[in-house]
Amino acid sequence: MRYRSTVAALAAIVAATALTGCGRAEEAGGGQAQPSSTVAAKATGKITMWAMGNEGELLPEFVKKFEADNPGVTVDVTAMPWDSAYQKFQTAIAAGNVPDLAMMPGLPVFKDAFAPVPDAIDTSGMYPGSVSTGTIDGKLLEVPWYVDVRALYYRTDLAKKAGWDKPPATWEELQQMAADLQKKAGAKWGIRLPAGTTGSFQSALWMAWSNGAELMNADRSAWTLDTPEFASAFEYLASYFEKGIADPNADTAPAAAVKDFMTGATPMLVAGPFLRGAIAQAGGEKFASMYTTVPLPAGKSSTSFVGGANLVVFKGAKNPDSAWKLVQWLSQADTQAAWYKVSGDLPSIESAWKDPALVSDPTLAAFAEQLKTAKAPPQVVSFDKVGAAGDAAIEQIVKGGKPVSDALRQLQKQADGIGVS
Repeated sequence: MRYRSTVAALAAIVAATALTGCGRAEEAGGGQAQPSSTVAAKATGKITMWAMGNEGELLPEFVKKFEADNPGVTVDVTAMPWDSAYQKFQTAIAAGNVPDLAMMPGLPVFKDAFAPVPDAIDTSGMYPGSVSTGTIDGKLLEVPWYVDVRALYYRTDLAKKAGWDKPPATWEELQQMAADLQKKAGAKWGIRLPAGTTGSFQSALWMAWSNGAELMNADRSAWTLDTPEFASAFEYLASYFEKGIADPNADTAPAAAVKDFMTGATPMLVAGPFLRGAIAQAGGEKFASMYTTVPLPAGKSSTSFVGGANLVVFKGAKNPDSAWKLVQWLSQADTQAAWYKVSGDLPSIESAWKDPALVSDPTLAAFAEQLKTAKAPPQVVSFDKVGAAGDAAIEQIVKGGKPVSDALRQLQKQADGIGVS
């Protein structure tokens, strides 16, 4: 699934969470069967699975190989629209009528309905950041299926015109290159950066993390947002707008970002791998030689944001051992490489990236490198509300001229009020 669809889906789910409250998972967990801790040697019977969007459409054909390898099993995949997923999961959990397993984009709101991952499911070869997306309250409840991570895109043809024949390696170089793209290559804006709209805080986390900031303290008992590391990261973000290098009123629609990138109006941005497909569709093979992807320039480190989708088996599953067998199969390197060829979803297993289909695409190398150090937000329900408060803080800084110190002090106070549960 392309990342822009995941973002839209999460926005809908988060909105639903805010309206319905976040206590339903706890209420729905009681009375269900204890989770299975085993993986079937051979899957049998019927396995029911829910998946959203493009994945739900592609899985029925893809799992036929699993069915062939496990005679006697049938995988019944239900494809669901993203915008109705939250309600369907909530209703099914409350009624005790859940599927055996499901695709889940790292949503801790339903954590009490998930069975813990058996030891037989090996996640040791997966990127640590992706494993953290399925780790809730110190327990692995979700198995990473595919991943998404942010990297830097820039127009190599315009960069050359601006005097740059190599990618920026530091924050200072990134800002200088963005300025040079304006002054020397005719770009209207040097780079596209978040200015306070929905998702801005999450989109800016790579700056904070690369500057040594942490969202929470070590035991996750408190938010840690009003810190020197966050302050200098947000000062750095704000400086792009203060210097007129980034547009504070940029159209946030994905199509607008692609258009501005391809016309050269804004020839640099931070985005996930989905953008490659959008660029290829709009520009064709000729445009492929006009841009590149590289790891994010480093502050104290180069630490990106990792997301994607995971696989969960429910406590109320009717065929849990066979469901775990399917999860195990979907978690194998060769299976994930084959799934990439079908769906374009990037593997969560590092060894799967050695497949020729991934190695041969030069625009993927940056994402493979970035995944080695990428991080995910803590899997706590309240992060959604804290993130929304962070969006407002960035808007106040960028568009309202509020001092970073005042904005972070207010954000910390709001986060303390929201809590960590």
